[in-house]
Amino acid sequence: IIKEQSKELRGTQRQITRDRAALEKQEKQMEAEIKKMARSGNKEACKILAKQLVQLRKQKNRTYAVSSKVTSMSTQTKVMNSQMKMAGAMSTTAKTMQAVNKKMDPQKTLKTMQDFQKENMKMGMTEDMINDTLDEIFDESGDEEESQDIVNQVLDEIGIEISGKV
Repeated sequence: IIKEQSKELRGTQRQITRDRAALEKQEKQMEAEIKKMARSGNKEACKILAKQLVQLRKQKNRTYAVSSKVTSMSTQTKVMNSQMKMAGAMSTTAKTMQAVNKKMDPQKTLKTMQDFQKENMKMGMTEDMINDTLDEIFDESGDEEESQDIVNQVLDEIGIEISGKV
């Protein structure tokens, strides 16, 4: 319905533009006719044509007003269409939210979250225990002493003595 109305409004707008162009053409012809009558000295014909010219210009101005109103109606139609679409989307969203709320049990969700938190804490504790055990194993292997020996050897090769400084 809205597409049809928009199409009809665009057609009306084009027709108004064509009518205005025809009136402008007529206005120029009438001005030329008045000049022609003025040169020939026909004052009475000039008055009549001048009145017609005034009426023609009023009609041309009315086409601007009508064109503005048609544009306004077109804009209002587009706004109404947008509002209808938004209302439809809101309706769909409300229905979806109702369905989710019916299916979602708050107590069950709370229990699931608590279970997750408990299991996550257990996993963290297990990871800490494994890391502590691995650290103890690697510390006992003498890696630190070996690292210090390598550093001292490199420094000796360079000729720097740090035993007094350390």
